[in-house]
Amino acid sequence: MRLGVLYSGGKDSCLALHMASERDTVAGLVTIRSRNPESYMFHTPDVHLARLHAESMGLPIIERETAGVKEEELSDLEAALARARGEWGIEGVVTGAVASRYQADRVRRVCDGLGLASVNPLWGADQLWLLGELLRLRFEVMVVGVFAPPLDGSWLGRVLDARMVEELAALQRAHGINPAGEGGELETTVLWAPRFSRRVEVVRASKREGPTSAVLLVEEARLADA
Repeated sequence: MRLGVLYSGGKDSCLALHMASERDTVAGLVTIRSRNPESYMFHTPDVHLARLHAESMGLPIIERETAGVKEEELSDLEAALARARGEWGIEGVVTGAVASRYQADRVRRVCDGLGLASVNPLWGADQLWLLGELLRLRFEVMVVGVFAPPLDGSWLGRVLDARMVEELAALQRAHGINPAGEGGELETTVLWAPRFSRRVEVVRASKREGPTSAVLLVEEARLADA
């Protein structure tokens, strides 16, 4: 089956792409760039890096901007997927959905309307298993947003490793934090993955911190030798 990947550049969409590509043909990436940092549907921190990911993987990318208005943003998703179907002949759409019914149900509804299959390789996965799988496959995953105390700005820029997984597991036990961020607690961007020919190198970034959240704004990045 020819698939498009609904792709943010975060760990879940990138891992879902990797898993889907083991069985099917990935034709390209579809990235929605929301002007609303609190979008109900779409990952927002540093989503512009998806363009570098596409280049590193040798895949085409369709990018579409949305105002990020609740429910209305689905029409922008539909337009982007319709374009992917027309240009690439895709038969299905891969998502990185793990546990969010809100997102998964709406993507499925849009796909149904376009006659596309909704493919969710990570659905229902244990979140600690998911983090362990990223390590096993040697993904390089950087934290670019935190949105729930006790996570704070000190987490920004950290790269996933065994110690971080242990810390997140401890926060799950003590505070009920979803260790893979399924409750919106944290967001990531991928710097390297098995399909990348070159890794993403952050050249310049700054932090924006608020009372209960912090975001790493990547202002300049480039592809470097893996």
